[in-house]
Amino acid sequence: MTAPEMPTYKDLLWPTLEVLKNNGGSASIQELLEQVTRLLDLPDEISDVLQGEGPQTKVGYRLAWARTSLKRIGAVNNRHGVWTITPAGREIPSEGEVRNLHRQARRRYDRNRVKPPPAVQSEDSEPSTESDWKEDLLAILRELTPDAFERLCQRILRESGFTKVEVTGRVGDGGIDGAGVLRVNLISFHVRFQCERYTGSVGAREIRDFRGAMVGRADKGLFLTTGRFTRDAALEAVRDGAPAIDLIDGLAL
Repeated sequence: MTAPEMPTYKDLLWPTLEVLKNNGGSASIQELLEQVTRLLDLPDEISDVLQGEGPQTKVGYRLAWARTSLKRIGAVNNRHGVWTITPAGREIPSEGEVRNLHRQARRRYDRNRVKPPPAVQSEDSEPSTESDWKEDLLAILRELTPDAFERLCQRILRESGFTKVEVTGRVGDGGIDGAGVLRVNLISFHVRFQCERYTGSVGAREIRDFRGAMVGRADKGLFLTTGRFTRDAALEAVRDGAPAIDLIDGLAL
């Protein structure tokens, strides 16, 4: 049996449309990533490969280009991070047809832009783009000292509606870096948070350790990182019978 290969962004065009159809016509970026990965039955050794130094995975990066390409041909739209399939997208009958529409749109796009030298052009190459400001910003965040990054997370939580946000990180505190209170209507939630500068992936073990430190001390947990969370970490965060932990990866941050 042939081992799965890393899909190109063109390989992801049709699966993206299929997932949107199966989801009632819309899906978030995270839902698309999870369900396309499951639809293609991609193993962890493929789905966890990082794009450059991360935190985005190579599959996630290529899926973003697939969405952009589908939007260019009028097959999908997006608003506030939610992607929806259009009537034109629903009418595309096959993978071959969506690739053909993409190819036509790509040629029109290439004719109207400044072209790179012929040596670097290829019909199968991924679209080029300017430096991603998110990646540039994450590179800066990773260079912060630990206490500076903790203060930044404190500020982000305050800007997001938390009150009484304190940085409490101390040696032997089980990884808890701070605490805050989030008020939703008439209900208040006491939250403990951990913030870590990662260039790679946060695994399930780190989530279990954090949960062990916060149990009995908070209503909810929040884990912020400049990296990304593995699939096992995401599953561990919402494991049945255990306090749920919200995960904020580098791109969401």
